[in-house]
Amino acid sequence: MKVDGEAGREHTRGPSDTARLASDLRLAVGRVTRRLRQAHAVGDVTLSGVSVLARLAADGPDSPGSLAELERVRPQAMASTLAVLEQRGLVSRAPDAEDGRRAVVAVTDEGRAVLAERRSESVQRLTVVLDEFTAEERATLASALPLLDRLAEEL
Repeated sequence: MKVDGEAGREHTRGPSDTARLASDLRLAVGRVTRRLRQAHAVGDVTLSGVSVLARLAADGPDSPGSLAELERVRPQAMASTLAVLEQRGLVSRAPDAEDGRRAVVAVTDEGRAVLAERRSESVQRLTVVLDEFTAEERATLASALPLLDRLAEEL
């Protein structure tokens, strides 16, 4: 049973309510992502490329296989993403110090700069729009962030 936060009433959430929530959430998150993506220049780093750069910047060097698993993509798709990033000088590839047969990928200084610029542009756009929201609306969005993070991890 769930408690309705606004009215303090208890109610049950049925399967159709959960499916509707899932559908509405998918559409809303998709629209936000598309709008942020559209703001970047043609030829800019793809969303999957940015995700890989962010992971490498946060977690340190990793193998292509491990990155594919963490990003939940096929190894071939990760190989393509890494090839583009490497060609642009955003990541570097080196033999693994413990197992020379394996490669390890790391973000370069150029990759960090691109990531910071991309984040800055998106954050600026979001900030301008969020400034139009009320303090209560911003607080509601902020309170949903841990749930959105958990949702992303469990998908």
